[in-house]
Parts: sequence; C-alpha cells; structure tokens
Amino acid sequence: MEQSERGMWTEEDFSPEDEPTGRLQTPDVPRRKLLQARGAALPFPPLKVLSNGEPCLLLQARKLSLRFEKQKQLDLTERTFSPLKPVDTSKSICSLDKATLVMRFGDVEDLTDLSVRLQLSNTFYESSGQWWFSVDSVSLLYNKSEEAVFNATEVYAPGSSSYHCLHVSSLQRHSALLLPGNDHARRWSVTFTNFQIQAFNVTSGKFSPASDCATFLTPAILMGLITSLILLLVLAYALHMVIHLKHIEHEDEHKSHVYFPQNSEQLEHCCLENVAEKNIL
Repeated sequence: MEQSERGMWTEEDFSPEDEPTGRLQTPDVPRRKLLQARGAALPFPPLKVLSNGEPCLLLQARKLSLRFEKQKQLDLTERTFSPLKPVDTSKSICSLDKATLVMRFGDVEDLTDLSVRLQLSNTFYESSGQWWFSVDSVSLLYNKSEEAVFNATEVYAPGSSSYHCLHVSSLQRHSALLLPGNDHARRWSVTFTNFQIQAFNVTSGKFSPASDCATFLTPAILMGLITSLILLLVLAYALHMVIHLKHIEHEDEHKSHVYFPQNSEQLEHCCLENVAEKNIL
C-alpha cells in the first residue's frame, strides 16, 4: 500500500467484469430484511452532518474506494471518516424531504477539487401509509468542472430506519446498485463497503434499526430448496410405486379365485352351468 499526503492508493486484483461499462443492467436485488445483529466494529465512527447543531445525516462505511478506468484504486476511507481530519461537509443540506451530502476532499493525487455527493429524497406513499427515503444518485465532481453521475437503484428504506448494505457499488460483482448516468461515469467505479446511511428522523446522533439489502435467497438457501424439491420428487415417485404394487397384488389375488377347468368333462360341465345361469336371467 502506498500512501501520500493527499490520499491513499491501494492495489487490488482487477478482473474484466469489474471494468466500468456503459451498458445499463438492472441489478437483481432481493427483498429487504431487518438487520438483526451488528457485525465487526468499523474502524471509524459515522460521519455526521449537523443542522442547527443537531445531527441530521449519518454515513458509515468500512471502506470507500474509487477507480478511474484501469488505474490503481483510490482509498478515501480515512479521509472520509477519520475524526482527526474530518472531511468538509459544509455544503451539505438537510430538509424534510430532501438531503444532500457533499464531501469535499480537495486535491487528491492527480484530481483537483474532488468531491463526492449523495442525493437523497424522502417520500410519503399512501399505499403503505409511511415515509420511505432513498439514495437517488452518487456523483463524483473533480477537475473543477467534470462530473461523473451514478444513478442509485434499490437503495431505499423506511423513513424511520437506516439503510445498510454490504456493498453499494458500480461493479457487477457487487450487484451494481450504482448505474452510470453519463459518459464520465462509465470510466469510473465506486464502491462503498459495509455501507450504512440515514438522512431523516435521526435521533440522538445514532442510526435507527437498519433495513438491510441482504438476500433471503443466498446460495446455501437456494441449494437447500433445490435439494428439498428433489427429495419431494423421490418421495412422490416412491408413493406412486407402492400404490402401483398394491394394485398388482390385488389383481393377483383376484386371479387366484378364478376357476380353470382341467379336462373336457369339466369344461362341458362349466359350459352347461353358464347356459343354465343365462336361461335363469
């Protein structure tokens, strides 16, 4: 890891599927669940934005990293969350239905006036009878006038909760919750690791219980469902075979009571009895 006064660069394995791409793909993101247990302690406390002296927006992540095309990865984690040198958030705004988090990093490596901006909104839905907030976009502003805009998808939570996700990223291997919104964004990749945010109804400067993006259909659960389906099919086939064997056994028992004449006299006697029975009928 190489560190300079202006930022921290780290070298990571780079695979073709992680390269920023212009193809917009709808991520496969499942339903939410309530985060039940906290994970390992994060290296830094949450970033707090104040309004009238009170926290109105909270952001926390284990790691915030950027990459321009195939260059080395830029790690902004310490510059964002370290309480020793807090990032400039003076341009951030909080209101009842809108919030903007602006993190101004200044000059970082070859980038001039780098800023990361998150746009959030809070909307009341009559169908559910409650407020829901969402992260609408993540933008990178750099070199005075250039801007890379990523549209956020499925990054939402009830207004009374915070939002948590293991990865909020533009990379396909992390479900690509951030989709390129302009040509500049197609040259960048952005990844928040162990991401948690709350921009509305912040009380006591702490996160509310989190609505988590984790999937119910994990690979283990999916394999369990497939295995259960196979076992049900085997059980159904076994029941079918048992019923079929009982039917065959019943037919064999019925055949054992059928009388077969052994000689011509018995056959003639049997025929006479059948004719007599017909005449009676």
